[in-house]
Amino acid sequence: MEKIKNRLLQFYEANETKLDILFFLGGFFFDVLTLSDVDDILGVAQQVAYLLILGSILYFDFLGRHGAFQIPKRLERIWEYRQLALHFLLGSLLSLYSLFFLKSASLWSSIVFIALLMGLMVANEFKRVRESEINIKIGLYVICVFSFFSILVPVILGFVGIVPFLLSILLTGSTLYGVYGLLKRKISDNKALLRGLAAPGAVVLVLFFAFYFIGWIPPVPLSIQNMGIYHMIEKSEGNYIVSSENSGWMFWHTGDQDFIAEPNDKIYFFAQIFSPARFSDSVILHWYFKDPKTGWQTTDRIPMNISGGRKSGYRGFASKQNYSEGKWRISVETTDGREIGRIYFNVTKTPEINPERTFYKTIY
Repeated sequence: MEKIKNRLLQFYEANETKLDILFFLGGFFFDVLTLSDVDDILGVAQQVAYLLILGSILYFDFLGRHGAFQIPKRLERIWEYRQLALHFLLGSLLSLYSLFFLKSASLWSSIVFIALLMGLMVANEFKRVRESEINIKIGLYVICVFSFFSILVPVILGFVGIVPFLLSILLTGSTLYGVYGLLKRKISDNKALLRGLAAPGAVVLVLFFAFYFIGWIPPVPLSIQNMGIYHMIEKSEGNYIVSSENSGWMFWHTGDQDFIAEPNDKIYFFAQIFSPARFSDSVILHWYFKDPKTGWQTTDRIPMNISGGRKSGYRGFASKQNYSEGKWRISVETTDGREIGRIYFNVTKTPEINPERTFYKTIY
């Protein structure tokens, strides 16, 4: 048995970089294959377990680097593999939150935040990061803790906005302060604590605070599951029947994004928005028209109440009768201005009525 352990350790030391990347990718694809809804109890429990294990590894590693902890001899061989566990769990959590945020964000409005998370996932595998002082990993861990609270708090409260965000910041800061207090009992070097723990944690929180007010933090747990532009929407027996001239061969268009407007035609916008059970909030359907001289101009801001619990998403629509020919877009936004999704469409007016116009119906 001892020979097997020695061989495994030698193999790990000889292939450390490859194994770290392999475990990181393993964590990523594990989440891709097992991704659950944001309010899934088992999913939340899994995140808590990962965060506790990660926090424990970082905590004892921090103590060990400052001579305040000695790993028991019977656990020395297992402790040698802590970096594999660290990379797997960090990769798993960062990919999980990236996927959640990607589902809840319009790439147009949140691409910087998503790119930051993706970049951190890649940076986590760089040799300089792996061999650096522990504060970089502390920064990554604080990002995971904040992401966890920024998803959990709105689910519990049942709405998104400034209050859930500030509570998420407060809970993350309290967690960081609690760990700081535990470490301070065993490490007398206050500068090391500030430099290695407080500084990276504070930088992350300040960045998230700035990102929120810029509008870069996605409004998890809300997500757009489907939206489109149509000529008619009817409600029948609990279903929505949407009508469009697009037969479906233009699969990259949802409904009539090339909208041919005959006299008396209305423009209908339909959306399916996922939100967790017991979630009750509202979103804003923000209509824009692209003026040839002044650019995108707001024409309407239509509120739409949503309630959670429906697996395929809450369904709703809005219509517009007075419109100009040209380029349009509709942004689905939270009440605090963060964009969940957007759709572009072009309106072409024709003075004639085509009696042979054919509509194709889809049921939602």
